[in-house]
Amino acid sequence: MDGFVIPTLETERLRLRAFRAGDFDDYAALCADPEVARYFVRPPLSRAEASRHLAFVMGHWPLCGSGMWAVEEKATRVFVGRIGFADPYGWPGFELAWTLVRRFWGRGYATEGARAALDYAFTVWSKDRVISLIHPQNHASIRVAERLGETLQGRTGALGEERLVYGIERESYAGVRAA
Repeated sequence: MDGFVIPTLETERLRLRAFRAGDFDDYAALCADPEVARYFVRPPLSRAEASRHLAFVMGHWPLCGSGMWAVEEKATRVFVGRIGFADPYGWPGFELAWTLVRRFWGRGYATEGARAALDYAFTVWSKDRVISLIHPQNHASIRVAERLGETLQGRTGALGEERLVYGIERESYAGVRAA
């Protein structure tokens, strides 16, 4: 874990970077928004719960070698949300997830940032397969997964309730990327 560096990814409009202590208020607000929390964490998180969750998010990197990035708009440096990976012990697979502040919904940011993360997983980390666990009623996230080339591969009971397992293999992603 010594000298561990979290990479920074950039897209046309976004910067995916390591979380820092100054992100806490924005992260707590994200986790407390009932519309955001509806499919992410139910019920919405208190500030204390958001603090523990952010500690999990930040600690995932040195423990697992991957994790969630804080996402900000490049032009404004405003916090947009989180995009990245979860793969704690016992998890159903190497999961790509995204959660954005509600005012940034509908701008294509989830797809843009998730595509950069997915590309990194396949080209730098040489992952064979990436999944996304999505609540069956979260149609917006299903559309993001499909835009990334992920397909429905099953269901799981992760997170205490049913989730759809969308996924994509590296070979399939290479074809989507080339198209």
